[in-house]
Amino acid sequence: MSEIVLDIQNVSKVYKLYQKPSDRFKEAFNIKKKLYYKEFYALRNINFSIGKGETVGIVGRNGSGKSTLLKIITGVLNPTEGNVVTKGNISALLELGAGFNMDYTGIENIYLNGTIMGIPRKEMDKKIDSIISFADIGEHIKQPVKTYSSGMFVRLAFAVAINVDPEVLIVDEALAVGDTRFQVKCMEKFVEFMEAGKTVLFVSHDVNSVKRFCKRAIWLNEGSLVMDGDVDEVTDKYSDFLKSELSYNDFMQNGIPIQIEKKEVVDEAILAGVDIAEIIEAKIYNQYGNAVDEINHGENIFVKVTYVVNDTNIEKPVLGVALHTIDNEYICGLNTLLDNVEISWHRGLNECTLEYKKFNLTGGNYLMDVALFDKTATVQFDYKARYRSFFVNMDYIAEGKVVLNHEWH
Repeated sequence: MSEIVLDIQNVSKVYKLYQKPSDRFKEAFNIKKKLYYKEFYALRNINFSIGKGETVGIVGRNGSGKSTLLKIITGVLNPTEGNVVTKGNISALLELGAGFNMDYTGIENIYLNGTIMGIPRKEMDKKIDSIISFADIGEHIKQPVKTYSSGMFVRLAFAVAINVDPEVLIVDEALAVGDTRFQVKCMEKFVEFMEAGKTVLFVSHDVNSVKRFCKRAIWLNEGSLVMDGDVDEVTDKYSDFLKSELSYNDFMQNGIPIQIEKKEVVDEAILAGVDIAEIIEAKIYNQYGNAVDEINHGENIFVKVTYVVNDTNIEKPVLGVALHTIDNEYICGLNTLLDNVEISWHRGLNECTLEYKKFNLTGGNYLMDVALFDKTATVQFDYKARYRSFFVNMDYIAEGKVVLNHEWH
């Protein structure tokens, strides 16, 4: 890693939760030192480092500890345990204008914010013109801030935060401020900031925005650091967690709920228990012939379905494979009737392989259904829903569920 500009070392933030205000007094004067509060960990033992020039996204549901972490980094809060080591000035687009004095003019507030950030007045003298130009609020810059409209207020606050040339910029859902033209200016300045090799900590609920700007992502959940790594892998798994609607522990321990049934040996006793036909298993193989549950976008993959047949008097049976997202959005269903293909139908074990060429689903977890039907693909002999889950690795090259073959002209 390049030079470290932000080092989070074993940081925890604990709040004392009292059921009622009087419990604070009871605790303060209790001679037996009885405790009347419960501890709530907003952050629990967080560790990570960020190098100079990195743009790192932070994702997590509401209440995951993102805002608490940012406030500790910016010095608004002190950690209960651990240390935060920073190098250089930090500017935060958190609560825009939080340090403004409403009775001061716009210009006076610019200098006030410079003082808060530890920037000497002579340095602010050099920056004042660019800040006023960026805010573009005209003569209002000389009027008390309390007379500003909400739009003028955020324009000035953003201009101050983005134009003080910090080493580390922290952005928390604050880029879309003001009218459309001002938003364009904000985005251009943000991109200019990154291209200049500055360090950016970008917090957003918009996963696609995190993918667009960042190469690394950190996932927080209930105050704990869950994942820290490649932005596509982290955000795809985080999105799958949200779609699953499972608790975090269930999602991590049990993964995607699937129904895999496998019989190693098919003998007469098993055949006797099969009415017409039954699916034994369906496995996914990559282009090198290895059985996998994780594939790369764009590679050729093969789904080999093994099934046992007891009744061979079935005319033109049909095999189908369907893909779903983990929140049950139907992606694609294929079957041998639609493709006019006949499958093997001998008594005992049979196999059929489906090849997906240049598999083009976008990154994330998916589920596979496998089924055997009559010749009309209507009557089910065996239907295995959510039979297998698999994960697609993909760089951020498109949004949605599928990347269609395309070319720009």
